[in-house]
Amino acid sequence: MSKRKKITADKRKEANKTKSFAILRNCPTSPRKMRYVVDMIRGEEVNRALDILKFSTKDAAVRVEKLLKSAIANWQKKNEGDRLEDNILVVSEVKVDSGRVMKRLRTAPQGRGYRMLKRSNHVTIVVDKQVSAEEQTENETQIK
Repeated sequence: MSKRKKITADKRKEANKTKSFAILRNCPTSPRKMRYVVDMIRGEEVNRALDILKFSTKDAAVRVEKLLKSAIANWQKKNEGDRLEDNILVVSEVKVDSGRVMKRLRTAPQGRGYRMLKRSNHVTIVVDKQVSAEEQTENETQIK
């Protein structure tokens, strides 16, 4: 590894120290339905996101709420000296990927069978401290 690549990798690791994430794998909900829920909380402050999920009527909201609480707990574990009340945590990144697809047969008329696809998904939530615009531009110039 060259010296330049090592320096940028170290700076990237430093920048990612404030981020914490949680992953939910093989959730038995279709990715499309999960994206509706996830889009509601993307970019929101953590307490507001929890309120949105708590009062959502979607079934997937319960799973995402539990995952968000896990990401917050991971942040607290990573930053033991910091208090949650002193920092403004934001759902900085949320990703929903397609998981495994189970293929099943459903009975159909005249002795036939229709194929049924039972989809699942993987959800990744990244929680990060909110930084001001000045700090963000400063960090970007340091990384470059």
